[in-house]
Formats: sequence, structure tokens, C-alpha cells
Amino acid sequence: MNAVAHDEPPSPLLTLIDLGHRARVAANTDELAFLLVNETHRLLRYRQSALWFAEGGVRCLSGVVQVEANAPYVQWLKQVCQALPVADERPRVSVVDVDRLPDPVRAQWDEWLPRQALWISLPASAQHPGSVAGGLLLAGDVQHHPDLGNAAFYPLLEEWLHTWHHAWLAQFRPRAWSPTLWREKMGAWWHGARDRKWWQRRPPRIALLVTALLLCPVRLTVLAPGELVPAQPVVIRAPLDGVIAQFNVQPNAVVKAGQPLFSFDEAPLASRLEVARYALSAAQAEYRQQAQMAVSDSKSKGQLALALGKIGEKQADADYLQSQFERSHVLAPQDGVVLFDDPSEWIGRPVQTGERIMKIAAPQDVEIEAWVAVGDAIPLPDAAPVSLYLAATPFDALSGQVRYLGHDALARPDGNYAYRLRARLDSTTTQRVGLKGSVKIRGGWVPLAYWILRRPLAVIRQFIAY
Repeated sequence: MNAVAHDEPPSPLLTLIDLGHRARVAANTDELAFLLVNETHRLLRYRQSALWFAEGGVRCLSGVVQVEANAPYVQWLKQVCQALPVADERPRVSVVDVDRLPDPVRAQWDEWLPRQALWISLPASAQHPGSVAGGLLLAGDVQHHPDLGNAAFYPLLEEWLHTWHHAWLAQFRPRAWSPTLWREKMGAWWHGARDRKWWQRRPPRIALLVTALLLCPVRLTVLAPGELVPAQPVVIRAPLDGVIAQFNVQPNAVVKAGQPLFSFDEAPLASRLEVARYALSAAQAEYRQQAQMAVSDSKSKGQLALALGKIGEKQADADYLQSQFERSHVLAPQDGVVLFDDPSEWIGRPVQTGERIMKIAAPQDVEIEAWVAVGDAIPLPDAAPVSLYLAATPFDALSGQVRYLGHDALARPDGNYAYRLRARLDSTTTQRVGLKGSVKIRGGWVPLAYWILRRPLAVIRQFIAY
């Protein structure tokens, strides 16, 4: 009599052993994820499964080679897994109660998944910094092996997930910039040993260190635009009203005392001087005529005084015009460097008496000029130190001491108001006048907290002031 062979279902324990072996020999994490979502079907019948992690979202889906992260189904699964509980120590199996899920997730559940579902949560490992929590979602008509009841089946499924998670962590390599890894490292460093007394822990020590740093005295400093200017220049102004005819020097030229600088148009002055001389000659001729007549006519003697006064008047006019004519040629009053704009902008331009044309400065007679903004006007001690960092030589600062700070703020070309500051140099320099840069002005000593919060508090005060 021939025996009839019957197919018997494989033992769940043998299946668990085989799955554990395949997990241990998996080549990479992608193979492990594919094994979990597809081969768990040998232990538990289901229709769909999804592997999810707190960082990265849905990692793998059953029956799918590659997950499309932007697909509506994947986005919905991500919301479902975020709403499910996560274990603290080892994998835990729980039945998904659809009615307790958030309304947006529950409203679409019947559209995507069947009602029967299990959730096996995967905790993060403290021995593997950077690992994140996750879980496996199994959805479908759950069919248990006939030899096993529900109470015995869940521990078997948990053991499979524990074995798989161990293999996963063995292959896991956290990213260096992972937020979770850095958060865990910072948390461990911050809290340190919790068994120490409160004053021996890091937070109180760090707070004490920060407080001490904020109370450290520092120099109150401000920055302002500055330049090198002549310390005591001789200002050359227009000696008369007229039109400049020519310049005898070029900008930044070195001149000697008595050297011609520029001259005015001589034609108007020459014609007026010639008229004055003719008027003086006529007055002198009239005086001589009155003097001859006075010899025989007593009445003409009384006209001599008037004629003599007229001569004095014409002489004064001629002398004044002669001096104006001589002043139309401007000479250098001292040795130095000539500072003025382009000569072509002055030639042919009418100027008035007293209008500034140029300056003459001694080559080594320079100092620092800065314009301190109204918001940066800090109290300055006598001879406060300053440093000028020229744009041409930013690594070679010129040091000096404050000579004076203006009391009134002056309007600047950019429309802002600032205080004029002058500082004498501590030593001579070869840098030429007119070079610009940034001036660092050092005030008194203040706590570091005041140095940091001075400007923000001033801005806030302006907004809340009434």
C-alpha cells in the first residue's frame, strides 16, 4: 500500500532560523530592507508592508524595487508611521487601531490599505550613535499558523525583527552631518555624568563661564571713515573778484616760498588802472594851472586846496588798482605741497574775494581726520588712542591720539550727520595726504556684555522711545 505524501507547512522556528541566517549574510542595507518587507511574509501573511525610519521617511515597500518619495501613497504612509508609537528598548508588535489615528490619515486609510494591520516598532540603539527609530507596517488579512496562537506568534515576530535590527545596525554607517547624531553627541556632552552634584555638571559650569566672560572688561571701540589730512595747512584764498587765467603749478607739487601759484585775467584790472592814471594826470595838470593863476589872481588861491584834494583822491584810486594788479599774481607764502583740484576746473571760472582755491601743507605736517557717526559717539578720555587702517596698506596701521572731537554734528555728503575728530600721529609717516581708510577709536573699559549689546539696545531704544 502506497503512502500518500502530504505537504506540511514549514516550522516557524525553522523559518525564523533561515531568515536570521539570510539577514546575517546580507551584503548591504538595501538587501536587508528588501528582505524585511518581502520575506517576513513567510512568518505572517499580509498584502502590503513598508519599512519607515524617523529620518528619511519610507525606506522600502513590498513588491517595489525603488521608492518614489514624492508619490502620494508614500507621503501618506509617512504620516501614518509618524502617528504610530515607537519602542524604547526592543521591537514591539502592536495592532494598529485605525479609529485612533489622526483625522487626515484615517480619512484615506480605506483608500490605500485594508483595515487589518500590525505595527512592529524599531527603537534607536544607544550603542550606535546616529541610529534612528523606525518601524515595519504590515497590512492585510493576517493568517496565523494553525499550530500557533496569537499570544505565541507575536514574540516570534518580535524575535525576527530583533535579529534583523541587529544585522541592520551592524551594517549601519551614520552620516557625519546627521542631525540626530549631532543632537545625541551634544546632549551627552551637555549632561555629562548625571550622578555628579549640580555644581559639578556642565550646564552650571558653562553658565558660570559665560557670565565671567560677559563681565570681562574690554575696550569700547568704534569704527569711522577717516583719512590723512594736513595738520596746519596754509589756505590760499582769492585776493580779489575776477576770473582765473592760468595755474603755474600742478596738484600735489612741491613749491618754494615766493613761487608763482596762479594768476587772474589782467585785462579788466589793466584797463581800470590806465583810466585811474589818466585821471591822476588830469588832476595834476589842473593843479598846476590853478597854481599859475594864483600868482596874479587871489581868487584862484582858494581853488588850490580843492585841486590838491582831487589829486590825493585820484592817487589813492591809482595806488589801490596798482596793488590789485600786483595781487592778481598769487605767490606761495611758504614751502610745502600744493593741494587743490584739477586746474582745468578753475581756469576761466569767476571767483569771489575770500573763496578758497588751494592749500599748502608741509610734507610731514599731517594728522588723522575721522567722521564719527552720531550713534557711535562714545565718551572718549583725553588723548584716546586711535588707529588708521588705510585702504592702500590695510595691514600697516597708523597710530595716533585724539586731539579734539567736535561738539556739533555736521552734515556729510551722504546726508548723514557725524562729528569731526582730529588726531595727531604718534610718529612721522611717508603716506601722502588724502589717503582714506577706516579709523578705530578706543574709548574706556566696559564689560563685554555692554560692548555686545550697546548697538542693539540703542536701536531698540529708538523704536520704543516716546
